[in-house]
Amino acid sequence: MSLPKISEARQLSDIQLSEEIVTVKRKLFQLRLQKATRQLEKPHEFKHFRHRLAQLLTVEVERGQAGVQSTNQE
Repeated sequence: MSLPKISEARQLSDIQLSEEIVTVKRKLFQLRLQKATRQLEKPHEFKHFRHRLAQLLTVEVERGQAGVQSTNQE
């Protein structure tokens, strides 16, 4: 399983982006719970989901900054 590309995150709409962030955060919580109860089978998923969350949050911040800049120019 390769790491997801940020271009995929940039193609999402704002609503899809928010939903994806919530989904990834839930999955990370489930992974932490599995780790605590020693039921974790795929520890490499931590890296993949943390990477994906960082990408999604980066795109969200970029879009927020673009919105602020466009309102400042008006």
